[in-house]
Amino acid sequence: MTVPSPRLATPVLPSRPVAFLMHYVRQRPWHFGGMFLLIVGASGCGVAVQYGMKLLVDAMATDDRVNAAVWPPLAVFIGLIVLENAFWRAGGWLGCRTVVSSCVDVRVDLFRYLTGHPMRYFSEHFAGALGNRITATGTAAGSIFGGLAWRIMPPCVDFAGAVLVLLTVDVRMAVTLIGFVLLVAALITGFGILGRSKHQRFAAQAARVGGELVDVVSNVWTIKAFSARERESRRLAEEIGVEALAHRRSWMYLEKARVIHDICLSVMAGGMLIWAISLWRTGNISAGDVVMVSTLTFRILHGSRELALALVDTTQQLGAIADTLKIIVQPHALDDPEANLALSQGQIEFRDVTFRYPDGRRVFEHFELSIPAGQKVGIVGSSGAGKSTLISLIQRLDDPQAGRVMIDGQDISEVSQDSLRERLAVVPQEAALFNRTIRENIRYGRPDATDEDVVMAAKNAFCDAFIRELPQGYDTLVGERGVMLSGGQRQRLGIARAFLKDSPILILDEATSALDTHSEAEIQAALADLMQGRTVVAVAHRLSTLASFDRIVVLQKGVIVEDGPPDELRRQGGLFQSLWTIQAAGFKHEQSDRG
Repeated sequence: MTVPSPRLATPVLPSRPVAFLMHYVRQRPWHFGGMFLLIVGASGCGVAVQYGMKLLVDAMATDDRVNAAVWPPLAVFIGLIVLENAFWRAGGWLGCRTVVSSCVDVRVDLFRYLTGHPMRYFSEHFAGALGNRITATGTAAGSIFGGLAWRIMPPCVDFAGAVLVLLTVDVRMAVTLIGFVLLVAALITGFGILGRSKHQRFAAQAARVGGELVDVVSNVWTIKAFSARERESRRLAEEIGVEALAHRRSWMYLEKARVIHDICLSVMAGGMLIWAISLWRTGNISAGDVVMVSTLTFRILHGSRELALALVDTTQQLGAIADTLKIIVQPHALDDPEANLALSQGQIEFRDVTFRYPDGRRVFEHFELSIPAGQKVGIVGSSGAGKSTLISLIQRLDDPQAGRVMIDGQDISEVSQDSLRERLAVVPQEAALFNRTIRENIRYGRPDATDEDVVMAAKNAFCDAFIRELPQGYDTLVGERGVMLSGGQRQRLGIARAFLKDSPILILDEATSALDTHSEAEIQAALADLMQGRTVVAVAHRLSTLASFDRIVVLQKGVIVEDGPPDELRRQGGLFQSLWTIQAAGFKHEQSDRG
């Protein structure tokens, strides 16, 4: 039997964008702290360089050029430039490691949180849209972290440094600069906050279009079969048009913020320079002071433009993150306790289980079922009888509203989902394969399995022969969802994966219903070997596949109407016998048509 792999806890993620980002800053406090200190140092040196220029200009403002003391201020000036560059490069190196690693964490954590939702959640959202949201959030987080470090902090340091330097020139200039910059910052920030809804609408529509695009590409066969290329192109064009409109509104809002900022800063820069020249003409400040004021003013002008753009861009990115968190970081419908399932035999029990879908449709009401360890049980019933729901509840893809599902006397809602599913091997109607090699797809059942284990599982599933006939054998890529293989081949790989997993409980969910007679015969032989010594719960459309089972449970509208060995149920002449007769007649008709 398989040994449980180490379990990673589901991350606890804040649902508000700022708190979400701070969660990752707190994970690397020394990295972020060091990066910000280096950038503050670099920006501080940049301001100090302007003061060094003032000292150099004042030293040169003399008639005695030979004896002018220009070398000390020149040395200070050059030294500050070298130090500034060193700080920038060190900050860039540390920032690269810190920001990139944090963005990796963002995407991995969002994926891990996403996979904690029940299967019903994924039926309500486009897979492509969810994937796009995770990617966009990682990009947005990197943009915000990078923007904070290289586009927001430097102008703020420039402003603080300029205020300190201007205090040495004229206190009134420093106070005026403070008031003007605070006014502009408040205006731009408020303008950005008001536009957040536009940015959120654009992010949501972009994710929706991404999901629509993935959906139509994945259904390209249907599009071709129904001559729907033009129809789908028009439909996609309409969706993209809505996205484009939201994009234009978001973009134009950004342009309006830029216009407001440029007007304000042009007024400030011109006013400060005129003021400085006026003070120089009256002899209150030196020529070096005028040079320093002008360079600092234009430095602040340039930096504040970057700051304003960064603030508006950050608002946009926060809107994208907020949209993702609203969709993905919802409370999980299923709790995931830390305790592990201590499975030893494989007994399954449904005790007074009641289950309804969110729309109110009742499936089970006070449902009772006991499956002893090692028993092979077939679940039969018409469509909507509750067969798939029963299988889902055993896997804990959903929780009942009342009652308990027990395995070996343990309530599965009180153990971790991973520890439960490590004890279950599932062969669905259509085996889900990744676009990876055959070896990797089989090994998915047990990642630590050796190549010899993989080959043995393939032999047990009667697929070793066709694998070796492929050009790359076990290293053949199967294509997206296994499209390079036939249905029977995909199904046998699914059985090989179940063989390799070697779990004590086996669930067969219509494992042969979509196959031709020849493929079904081969797969039935493989399943017969796989079922030995395990508790088996099988949902089957073809009742003949259940003829050798220990027991058949017949469901009708969520109620067990028949329960017993297949031969006994056929003798009773009830619902199972009726279904068997209908299928047998259909099979004979099919055989006569072929003859």
